[in-house]
Amino acid sequence: MATPPKKPATRSTARTAPSKARPRAAARPKAAKAAPESPPEPTPAAEAAAAPPPPGSGALDPFAIGADQRRMLETLSLNIARAAMTAQSALAEAALSRADRPAALSPDPFNVAPAMTSVMTSLASRPERLFQAQADLFGRYMTLWTDTARRAAGEDVPVPAAPDKRFKDPAWAENPLFDVMRQSYLVTADWMNSLISSAEDVDPRTKRRAEFFTRLLTDAFSPANFLASNPAALKALAETSGESLVRGMQNFAADLERGRGKLAISQADYGKFRVGENVATSPGQVVWRDELFELIQYDAATDRQRAIPLLIFPPWINKFYILDLQPANSMIRWLSEQGFTVFVCSWVNPEADKAGFGFDDYLEKGVYRATSKVMEQCGTDRLNTVGYCIGGTLMGAALAHMAEKGDARVGACTFFAAQHDFEEAGDLLLFTDEHWLAEIEGMMDEAGGVLPGSAMADTFNALRANDLIWSFFVSNYLMGKDPPSFDLLFWNADQTRMPKALHMAYLRQMYGRNALAKGEFEIGGVRVDLSKVRTPIYAQASREDHIAPMNSVYRSVKLFGGPATYTLAGSGHIAGVVNHPAAGKYQHWTNDALPDTLAEWQAGAEQHPGSWWPHWAAWLHERSGGWVEARDPKKGPLEPVEPAPGAYVKVKS
Repeated sequence: MATPPKKPATRSTARTAPSKARPRAAARPKAAKAAPESPPEPTPAAEAAAAPPPPGSGALDPFAIGADQRRMLETLSLNIARAAMTAQSALAEAALSRADRPAALSPDPFNVAPAMTSVMTSLASRPERLFQAQADLFGRYMTLWTDTARRAAGEDVPVPAAPDKRFKDPAWAENPLFDVMRQSYLVTADWMNSLISSAEDVDPRTKRRAEFFTRLLTDAFSPANFLASNPAALKALAETSGESLVRGMQNFAADLERGRGKLAISQADYGKFRVGENVATSPGQVVWRDELFELIQYDAATDRQRAIPLLIFPPWINKFYILDLQPANSMIRWLSEQGFTVFVCSWVNPEADKAGFGFDDYLEKGVYRATSKVMEQCGTDRLNTVGYCIGGTLMGAALAHMAEKGDARVGACTFFAAQHDFEEAGDLLLFTDEHWLAEIEGMMDEAGGVLPGSAMADTFNALRANDLIWSFFVSNYLMGKDPPSFDLLFWNADQTRMPKALHMAYLRQMYGRNALAKGEFEIGGVRVDLSKVRTPIYAQASREDHIAPMNSVYRSVKLFGGPATYTLAGSGHIAGVVNHPAAGKYQHWTNDALPDTLAEWQAGAEQHPGSWWPHWAAWLHERSGGWVEARDPKKGPLEPVEPAPGAYVKVKS
């Protein structure tokens, strides 16, 4: 690897080697600051230089401004220069650090070019539609220009409200120049996206790929993303005499360093959180550990507990402590307070030695072993389970496998935002064509047989680019702000690796072939059929979920052959699930019936304020047996290994 040059003296030497934590603000080199309000007594020469030219001399002195203003301009110029030097040095180091790494496997990894070609061919075959679209664009611009001219002439012209938070600063509407930029961008972006969506006779997935990446493109070119066209960033630049830009470029350099030459935009102050110290703090014990998972049993929060224990299988894409962020929003702690004996399967963060682990391993060494250990610990012949997201996909397949084997160990099962029918699985379908799968395989081979955690983070961020990429780009780099101390965003960046065999099977079998829904999926040597599952099911979906869309979850729950309850929560994939009742946020909908379509279900659903957790807890209590004396994790048959949250969750990718 090429050796980076020594850092210039103006750069901070306090930054650590690349890590998840960003350099703290205190360690940054200080930006130049304006001189004090009361400067030293000027010399006669300085007074002469600052004096205006004599009347009638005809000379125009461009520097005939006050001393304070001159010092502010000098400070601003110096800080802009320092910001530029910081950015240039960071980019040079990034280029050197990646010089010996292979280039991207494909210049077009998402296969966008063929999708755009198909869409453009369709549009070109209907020239009248193109002419109509051009006329519409011209008409909208004429309206904008007319309104702008009237406003410049002093007329009171209503200014359209900002449609999203990118333009929430009042200057976007109050300043005519920025208002024109904003409205021109919105007109053009809407026109481009609508034009792509209007294409006909194009394969739906091909068209969806073109729509998705056109939206990514238009989002990227928002005037809010550029310093010169962002009024809030320019205001910060002026008010701080350029210090905001210096801080922003220091943030930029730190993120490049943390990403080892690839820009890893910080979404949270990673140094503010420690797993097991101020997140994932519910008390309990790791009562089993093997090569695939740690089994955590949480302390009782009541004198008595339900006889049938509850085991949660989180997604192996993320870490389980999304359900145990802090006491005020911890589902695990809340479930313990309701009288349930709570266990969690904390998956290992796999290294290359587990590249060959697939669904069979996660079934036999994961689901079956974990459920057996819970029953052994509690002295029961059955338990209840929860599967979250991809953990729910696995749990659904496991239930079908148990049905084939006549295994009735699971008394009731709950799914959080879990899919089993992937026909309408949302925008993640765009990342599962064979062209992209070949790219992923190459990426995993290069990493030793595992998918790097950053790859999944990049994918999920792209699904919500304005919220998870550009908002932080503007805040961190253009405004020079530190990322927020937000536990959920800290967790979001704490990604895990995934074994090649498991991940490729998941993408090809579920997203590619929809094999589980069609009864064509084989696991544990058995072709499984979800319709044979008679276990009572509780399925939660979220109305704004872009990863497991509500209709996809509804189609999934309809596949099971036993009694099923579907509940719809407000918000999205995470906030819709993790919504503590004490917060009083959002709402949820219930309907005891399960008609053919989601639209019919919604028509008969009843809306309730707040969290869906109490509704689920009531359902769960009815299926959790009687009351027994509270269980102590330290006194069961399984020997405690170490206190919760265990070791596996602390392994960084």
